[in-house]
Amino acid sequence: MSGETTPAPVAVPFGEAVRLWLRIGVTGFGGPAGQIAMMHRLVVEERRWVSESRFLHALNYCMLLPGPEAQQLATYLGWLLHRTKGGLAAGILFVLPGALFMWLLSVLYAGFGEVTVVQAAFFGIKAAVLAVVVEAVERLGKRAVKNRVMGALAVLAFVGIFLFDLPFPLIVLAAAAVGLIGGRLRPDLFAVIKGKAVPSEAVVDAAFRDGHMDHAKPHAGRAVKVLLVWSALWVLPMAALALWFGTESVFTREAVFFSEMAVVTFGGAYAVLAYVAQQAVSGFGWLEPGEMLDGLGLAETTPGPLILVLQFVGFLAAWRNPGGLDPLLAGTIGALVTTWMTFVPCFLWIFLGAPYIESLRGNTQLSAALSTITAAVVGVVLNLAVWFSIHVLFARVEEVRVAGMRLPVPDLASLDVAALALAVAALVAMIRYKLGMVTVLAASAVLGGAIFFLRA
Repeated sequence: MSGETTPAPVAVPFGEAVRLWLRIGVTGFGGPAGQIAMMHRLVVEERRWVSESRFLHALNYCMLLPGPEAQQLATYLGWLLHRTKGGLAAGILFVLPGALFMWLLSVLYAGFGEVTVVQAAFFGIKAAVLAVVVEAVERLGKRAVKNRVMGALAVLAFVGIFLFDLPFPLIVLAAAAVGLIGGRLRPDLFAVIKGKAVPSEAVVDAAFRDGHMDHAKPHAGRAVKVLLVWSALWVLPMAALALWFGTESVFTREAVFFSEMAVVTFGGAYAVLAYVAQQAVSGFGWLEPGEMLDGLGLAETTPGPLILVLQFVGFLAAWRNPGGLDPLLAGTIGALVTTWMTFVPCFLWIFLGAPYIESLRGNTQLSAALSTITAAVVGVVLNLAVWFSIHVLFARVEEVRVAGMRLPVPDLASLDVAALALAVAALVAMIRYKLGMVTVLAASAVLGGAIFFLRA
């Protein structure tokens, strides 16, 4: 009969959820946009475990947080379904397969990175990665830039970070402030990210309606416990490394640096790569110029969050500065330290903040703030796309400062026409012909290798 809804399943078996999170962890290629789309299809559309509006509410909160939004979203959804054990299962399984793949690829890269075949393959992969970032701008822009106001915010964010080198946290805070004010004055223009109506009630929403979601209600005592436990898991390993290896060891420096990154990496991997590359190359001397692009290329070929590129940085830093250890052992410890310091805070943000975010569902001003933040992230990712374009396509780039602006100026005569052709072909393959990420990267590696050897 019209107006009736199909009854939702009573509960989701924990084992079934674990199998789904593992499936997502193993097959989650395509970066955050692809992983979020996969979770939406599997969790919202096919299984109706979570409603569209609740999914987007959780996603907007994760976009606001520092760290990888797709992994945090998986943790949030797992927590909604099965409390803390569900959040742990979803968050860990989202990362673990990709982390293992990334470790193996890092070993091969560190051991054979100077081999001509590897260099040839990465010539094509870098061009494909450029196309991947451009496509990420296009996909995120479609979701977030719904009107001229959101478009203006994206442009301002791009100008602020690209020309004036404004800190990303400052851009996020400014966008949130604009959203809070705009949501009160013109909610129709600012609260633009909404869910679609669905014909049946989702499992979690039915549980909320029936009063079975006590763990999703804010509780001060529980919040304090979460804060203490996860802060200890975050800080104590850092102290242990300092005591065991010394404060100047590469492991301690990695722990401190990537802990800092865990606090300021708003917008996920794309938004932080330029800063990490600058610090890893110029600040610490861990990487050579261009190796961050190699790392991102590796991360694109593995499942899981793109922020695993930081694991690549941690592995290479320790491999090259083993401090008396075997390089492979040192690199493995460096990878573990980096991964731990990157992802442990993600569980803290979700387990501490999610109950309060759930209590704010339907708050127009919060929705407006999250919408403006998402629009600002479009500008930040566009900044990364331009930065990558300049450094992939041109051999020589100068930095010019004019009236307080920092402007990278490429030497047009140093344009790599082959890299440009590969990047355009990869972009057309993904956007026009909808080819998968792995297919495009593999084809780019083969074509790039052929071009590399022909020009040698």
